[in-house]
Amino acid sequence: MSLAGCTKPPPRAPLGLFTSLPILWREADGIAAQLAGPGKPHWARPVLEERRRLVPLDTLLHPAGFDDLLIAQPRPLEPAENVALDRWVRAGGHLLLFADPLLTSESRFALGDPRRPADTVLLEPILAHWGLALRAGDGARESAGTGFAVAAPGMLERLPGAPPDCAIEQEGLVAQCRIGTGTALIVADAALLEPAEGPAAATRARVLRGLLGRAFAR
Repeated sequence: MSLAGCTKPPPRAPLGLFTSLPILWREADGIAAQLAGPGKPHWARPVLEERRRLVPLDTLLHPAGFDDLLIAQPRPLEPAENVALDRWVRAGGHLLLFADPLLTSESRFALGDPRRPADTVLLEPILAHWGLALRAGDGARESAGTGFAVAAPGMLERLPGAPPDCAIEQEGLVAQCRIGTGTALIVADAALLEPAEGPAAATRARVLRGLLGRAFAR
C-alpha cells in the first residue's frame, strides 16, 4: 500500500499544568494506592488533553518552555517562582489562573496534610505586582450570571495605579489583564474544577473550554 500523500498530524502544543487539585491523579494514600485501580479520570483531564499535550509541573522556576500555563489553586509560591512567572507573562506568556480564597471541595486528607489541595491561595505578591487584590467574597453569589457556577468565590479588585488594560468582570469574579506582552485570565474561584459526573461534568467541560479558548486565543 502506498503511503504517498499520508501526513502525520502536527504535534500537539504543550500546556503546562501547575495545581494542587487532583486533576491528573486521584487522591490516594501513596503510589501503590494510585496504581491499584484505574478509577475514573477527573472530567477536566480529557478536556485539557483534547488539543494539547498536558505537562504537569511541580515548580514555576522554569516556565520558558511553554507559551501557555494553567495554574489552578497552587501551593504557595516561592519568591523566585513569583519572579519567574512575572517575567514569563511579561515576555508574552498566556496564563489561565484559578485562585480560590476558600476552596469548598472536600478532600480525603486532613488539614495540614501536604497531599491535601490548597484550601486557600497565597498569591498576594504576584497579584499586587499586576495591580490586583484578591479578597474573600461574602459567599452570597451562586453564579456569575452566565451559567458559571461558583461556591464561596473571591473578589478581584484593582489596586491604585493598576494598569488600564486590566478589566474586572462579573462582579469581581474574573479579571482579564494584559501584562507586558502577555496576558492573564484570572478566576477568583476553583469550584468549576470540582469532581463531577454526567450532565454536571458536561456543563463544566463546556465552561472550561470557553475559558481555555479565551485565555489562549492567538
